Amino acid sequence: MSEKVKKEATSVSFSLSRLFSRISTMKPSSLLITIVVFGLAVFLLAGGLYDIINQPLPAVYYNSRFYFLYPSLSDQFLFDTVVSGILYIVGFVGLLTIYQSSRHAYNQRQAYMMLIIGSTLLLISYLFIEYFIQLKISGA
Repeated sequence: MSEKVKKEATSVSFSLSRLFSRISTMKPSSLLITIVVFGLAVFLLAGGLYDIINQPLPAVYYNSRFYFLYPSLSDQFLFDTVVSGILYIVGFVGLLTIYQSSRHAYNQRQAYMMLIIGSTLLLISYLFIEYFIQLKISGA
């Protein structure tokens, strides 16, 4: 009986060491790492941690009116998180488009168009974020 237990114990440790060596030598692609880090950053910046901890309402119907944005800077609805997350993603896509425009220097028309599109996306994202912050400050 002792031999059987000893053999199983060594096979378990061998399996674990093999699994550990696979995990430690694994090389994920840089694109995957970038997407995961960016997703985590957007989640944190948009207020995802606040949503997990406080579990706010998605929106409120009050005085025959729907409120999607919480009328204060100190709290938020779930919709606030969704809106800010989408706007952060749009701004990041604008930054990526601006970066990609510099890589097409041999084709000036394409580089210029990508620069205009990226700048427009970045500006739209910034203006809408500022607009929503002003709405929250005014309490409307």
